[in-house]
Amino acid sequence: MIVNQASLSAITTSFKVLYQGAFDAAPSDWDKIATEVPSTTRQQTYAWLGTTTRFREWIGDRVIQNLGTHQYSIVNKPFENTVEVNRDDIEDDQLGVYRPLVTQMAQDAKTHPDELVFRLLAAGFTTPCYDGQYFFDTDHPVLDGAGGTVSVSNLQDGTGTPWYLLDTSKAIRAVIFQKRRDYTFVAMDKVDDEAVFARKAYRYGVDARVNAGFGLWQVAQASKAALTTETYAAARAAMMSIKGDQGKPLNIRPSLLVVPPSLEKAGLEVLKAERDAAGATNVYQNTAQLLVTPWLA
Repeated sequence: MIVNQASLSAITTSFKVLYQGAFDAAPSDWDKIATEVPSTTRQQTYAWLGTTTRFREWIGDRVIQNLGTHQYSIVNKPFENTVEVNRDDIEDDQLGVYRPLVTQMAQDAKTHPDELVFRLLAAGFTTPCYDGQYFFDTDHPVLDGAGGTVSVSNLQDGTGTPWYLLDTSKAIRAVIFQKRRDYTFVAMDKVDDEAVFARKAYRYGVDARVNAGFGLWQVAQASKAALTTETYAAARAAMMSIKGDQGKPLNIRPSLLVVPPSLEKAGLEVLKAERDAAGATNVYQNTAQLLVTPWLA
């Protein structure tokens, strides 16, 4: 192949087409548990996290429900993934050996949010959220309506492999995926690029500015107890009983059970089996969807 700007542009175009097709086809699960929030600056501050609103009978003037004063921020971070193509391989029509790399970059870009989101979920036992407590904790402070606070738990004790029960119906979910700049395929494919002169290398890559942070702890329950019908039922009841400030029911509805591969069998027994081990009807069959994710392995 003759290496000139026209042939290099054609190569970049073919790589972009390959990248987009592989990106669209790659499986991803992060959006099942996280809320995507667009970002327009270096970091976003979520002062309103934890605020609960409520309707009241309209008598007289409106009563303004002030947003909270939490200073929980998520800082956008830059990420990149880059490969080089040797000029000699272009001249020798050996681009086919690089196509799997471009495909892999697309799959990496599609699943990078999964890596950020599920890694954060797993770190919730030791990572603070907007109220200063660990995301999964036994003493989240909630106003009791009498000028004081009560402690509310979203953590079930145990020493085993963690599993998670989530309400994914809320506008703000357990995790926020913040996007400043989307994943974009870029190329340094000019014949006079410095890398071409120094190393005979054309560079192709993907970059983005994103990050993940915690949303509402109220919509998530974690457990390190053995996953059984009994522990699932207890976690489900605890979530649905959670109240917000001033004793307002939050209408939490657990809808997704998230487990690592090692707990897939237990998750299926809880949610899909028609009968339990004693032969009785499994009353919790299909009460939530099951998500088994390798990102929690």
